[in-house]
Amino acid sequence: MSTPSVYDKLKALNIELPPVAVPAAAYVPFMRTGNLVFLSGHIAKKDGKAWVGQLGTDMDTATAKTAARAVAIDLMGTLHAAVGDLNKVTRIVKVLSLVNSSGSYTEQHLVTNGCSELIGEVFGERGAHARSAFGVAQLPMGACVEIELIAEVAA
Repeated sequence: MSTPSVYDKLKALNIELPPVAVPAAAYVPFMRTGNLVFLSGHIAKKDGKAWVGQLGTDMDTATAKTAARAVAIDLMGTLHAAVGDLNKVTRIVKVLSLVNSSGSYTEQHLVTNGCSELIGEVFGERGAHARSAFGVAQLPMGACVEIELIAEVAA
């Protein structure tokens, strides 16, 4: 029996990949060098707009974890655009997450699990990745979460 493709897993999860978002400033959404693809930071969006909130002030961990999951979907859409076929991804190498946080908030790692868990579910063993999760004073447009990703792809 064959292993389900990444697209089979996405379909089973009822996830449709979005198109690449237009950058909000002077950068490109992704850059490939050799077998590595670097995805620029993607902010959490809800209803097409920045998902605004600050953890420890006006947003809870569970809501931000859902926002981080939404970012993972956007990241996969960009990764698909970058490589043409997500089945070419040999490894998700690194996820870096920035969480808009008050000075006393300490659950950034739990927020970021929203992204990491979905990537693991979709890519399986290839989705196990190194990770950093930081609390920051503010993010562009007041977004609650911004995440970037590095992936390795087949030549």
